[in-house]
Amino acid sequence: MSSPETEPPAEPAGALPVVAPQLRALRRRASLTLEAAARDAGLSPAHLSRLETGQRQPSLPMLLSLARTYGTTVSELLGEGAADRDAVVRAADMEPTAAGGWTYWPAGAPGRGMQALRVRVPHGSQGDIVRVHPGEEWLYVLKGRLRLRLGDTLHRLGPGDSAHFDSLTPHRIAAADPDGVELLFVHTLLQSPTAALCLGPTPGEAP
Repeated sequence: MSSPETEPPAEPAGALPVVAPQLRALRRRASLTLEAAARDAGLSPAHLSRLETGQRQPSLPMLLSLARTYGTTVSELLGEGAADRDAVVRAADMEPTAAGGWTYWPAGAPGRGMQALRVRVPHGSQGDIVRVHPGEEWLYVLKGRLRLRLGDTLHRLGPGDSAHFDSLTPHRIAAADPDGVELLFVHTLLQSPTAALCLGPTPGEAP
């Protein structure tokens, strides 16, 4: 079993220019040493150090786990402004962010008990990663076709289909089409007292 530090290939420098200093600042604000923060987030101290110095870029599961560890939101990790508690999120304010091969846009106000995202999953991206963590997830397919594996069952979803499941059920998300898949995604991960886990692929099983 591996931790959320299962990392994507290094991406071009500058793709997430504010993440590295923001990660360090939020860790210090939480009064956590590098070792303590890494342990709570399920990472090694060396890997967290690489994230804080910009040598590696975090995947979305890593961002979620670190946000939980620091008691904040993914939006703040990405350097966005403090929550203004506005009920409306304008399309023009939804800045895209690339992480771990996925592209995602905030679709809800920061600082809430749930996080809402619009996510684009390219074909072949993270399709072999099994995720297990406390909380609930809801997703809705906007465009393309999705392969969603929940436990031992494979579901194929098309535009307009949705899924709502307990996140302790081992789950994998993969795009079924070469053009990828676009989703609306809502999760309650940041309310969890336990770090998110990313488990390796099931032996002998295709994504």
